[in-house]
Amino acid sequence: MPMAADDIAGMIRAAIPDAEVEITDLAGDGDHYAARVVSESFRGVSRVKQHQAVYAALGGRMGGVLHALQLTTAVPN
Repeated sequence: MPMAADDIAGMIRAAIPDAEVEITDLAGDGDHYAARVVSESFRGVSRVKQHQAVYAALGGRMGGVLHALQLTTAVPN
C-alpha cells in the first residue's frame, strides 16, 4: 500500500518540528518520492546524520511501505 505525500511530510515534521518539508511524487504511483528537508537542527551535522534523522522519522517504512525516497537535506540560509 503506497504512502501519501502528506503522511511522509507529517512524520518528518513530527520528528523534526522546525523542518520545512517539500515532497514530490516522482512517478505518480505513491511509491517513489523526492523529499527536501530544511532544518536548523541539521547545522553542523554531517549529511549522513541528517539523512539518518529523516529516515528515523519515517519509523522503518523505508524499503517497505515507502519504496524509494530521493532525499535532499539542508540548513536554512
